[in-house]
Amino acid sequence: MQAMEISRSGLDVEWQRLEIIAQNLANMSTTRTMTGEPYRAMRLISGPSGDFASLLGEKSKKHAAQGVEVIGIEAMNTNFRRVYDPKHPHADPDGFVSFPDIDHAGEMTLMIKTSRAYDANLTAMSIAHQMYSRALELGRQP
Repeated sequence: MQAMEISRSGLDVEWQRLEIIAQNLANMSTTRTMTGEPYRAMRLISGPSGDFASLLGEKSKKHAAQGVEVIGIEAMNTNFRRVYDPKHPHADPDGFVSFPDIDHAGEMTLMIKTSRAYDANLTAMSIAHQMYSRALELGRQP
């Protein structure tokens, strides 16, 4: 059943990544957050579950692949996009408003890539389920 558990961990990570991308898209025009500055795009950092060095160093089965996990969520260190709009309530004394520098096309591309990774994990889980079901059927035959 390890194949299904690995796919499940991939589904969880990719779903969380989709949520972060959606949050970035929803906040493309957010000029003020709780800190007082414009929203900063976030990125989900993921990696293998467990200690990667032990996976490479040990040759025993007890350290076999265990899937992936979320390592953290980090704000991207990008500049802000300045737009001249002196009537905006958040305009500075020069009339400029700072907006997040979020690339809409880049976020949509990342969303498609993440969606495909999610679909690939669903397919892998489905195939593993079919294999386990077929193995059970073969085990029941006389």
